[in-house]
Amino acid sequence: MAVVSTPAIVLHAFRYGESSKIVRLATPGHGVVSAIAKGAQRNKSKFGARLQPLSDGIAQIYIKPGRELQTLAEFDLEHERTALSRNVVRYGSAMALAELVLRFSPAEPHPENFALLGMLLDRLATVDAPLLPMVSLGALWAVVGALGFAPALDHCAEDGRPIGSGAADFSVADGGFVCSRCAGSRETARLDAADRDILESFVRQGNGIADSGERSLSPRHAAAHRRLLSRFIRLHVAEGRDLKALDFWQKLAWPGTS
Repeated sequence: MAVVSTPAIVLHAFRYGESSKIVRLATPGHGVVSAIAKGAQRNKSKFGARLQPLSDGIAQIYIKPGRELQTLAEFDLEHERTALSRNVVRYGSAMALAELVLRFSPAEPHPENFALLGMLLDRLATVDAPLLPMVSLGALWAVVGALGFAPALDHCAEDGRPIGSGAADFSVADGGFVCSRCAGSRETARLDAADRDILESFVRQGNGIADSGERSLSPRHAAAHRRLLSRFIRLHVAEGRDLKALDFWQKLAWPGTS
């Protein structure tokens, strides 16, 4: 059994037995790792309060190939991100990101996805409150794309025809924009040119910060974008499976939208 030292982000942690915890860690070289932190619940545990979701550090893990539950030997905390836990919108958005990575990351390592998650969590922790809806939406779209579920933008998701500029119809069921011929027989959301530009910048930029001047969204537009993204995730990423953190995120009262 090899001891591996790796950067890690805590995605989830829960009590196991009377004295231990099981943690789910995102890592750059080993994907998502499940590990038991023995004695983590004890008052004088070497882990202390370090294993909080959304924090990151250097993990020392005993890894045995083929085993589902590894053993966490040490965790040296580097970033606690306390700002996320002090604001419900920041926290809810960050936990929705963590849930997607935990539940739907590929089994093989993806160091670029690990780096993306860390950057997005830092952005959510520091962005000014009026921009939280914009950054929250962009962050989730970025993770959706990184997981391999990006929507079709330039060509019709149904028949492959090019989509012209300006307003366009987005079909959640088909997984992207559809041409005018296909839109007539489907349930679609009509996005004007400005909203289409926002959505495309979320997906194309790939880092959760839309190339749109960091502008805020009106309450109506924020709600529409949130509904569309939530429906897309449930159908194409989750395939109908329950997503508790996404449910919580969808019900959040965003700044300026209540």
